[in-house]
Amino acid sequence: MSAPAPLGLIFLAATERGLRYTEFMDRRSIKRIIASHAADNPGATWEASLLTLKGVVDQFESYFCGALTQFELPLDPAGSEFQIETWKALRSIPYGETRTYGEIARAIGQPRAARAVGLANHDNPIVIIVPCHRVVGADGSLTGYGGGLQRKRWLLRNEARFAAPLFTPERRAPAAHGTDPPAAPRRSAAVVAAPARPQRPRATAAPAPAPRARAAASTAARRSRGASPPRAGGRRATLAGARSTGRRHAR
Repeated sequence: MSAPAPLGLIFLAATERGLRYTEFMDRRSIKRIIASHAADNPGATWEASLLTLKGVVDQFESYFCGALTQFELPLDPAGSEFQIETWKALRSIPYGETRTYGEIARAIGQPRAARAVGLANHDNPIVIIVPCHRVVGADGSLTGYGGGLQRKRWLLRNEARFAAPLFTPERRAPAAHGTDPPAAPRRSAAVVAAPARPQRPRATAAPAPAPRARAAASTAARRSRGASPPRAGGRRATLAGARSTGRRHAR
């Protein structure tokens, strides 16, 4: 079958008990792939069967577009007891998530077999359906993958894209009759402001009169009171008179 780039063509093969192979062809011919599995399947007859594998192709296409997150197919992989147990643990990794080799080793009850788990991942004969691409290094790095890191990166990103929620509703739907009322929406303290206090009217000072207006007002006030000239001028005149009298007596 044809898969999106960079996955390319995928070789599918099944027995009467279930699916046995799904592997990337990597420009290899079908005859060459069959020859590589001849030793593990002695006396097997290989026949093209589009109708038998149509259900597998349909689930793959649904998986690539995000409509399928869990394959529902009978499997019949060929491997050792340890490999079968490891591959079974891989199928328990949720869609869109990852696990480390050490976590898979602990899941099968052999915490010191992280390296053996890595070898079983490499020999996985049913790629994508047995999600060995969801196993990463202890530091989260994309370590070795039989199909190549480019394919592993694409598979993880594709799952993450469809696993994330499209939106998060901000308000709950109105409660039906007889159910609990919806929770009150949260309010931010920074948004709620205290009511403004009424401000008292401020007294305003009258504008200062212009210089000419002040002089005119002062002159009018002196005339109305009949006041004598300013004291400063009177003192100066008296002193001047005293000085002139003194001078006459001296002469």
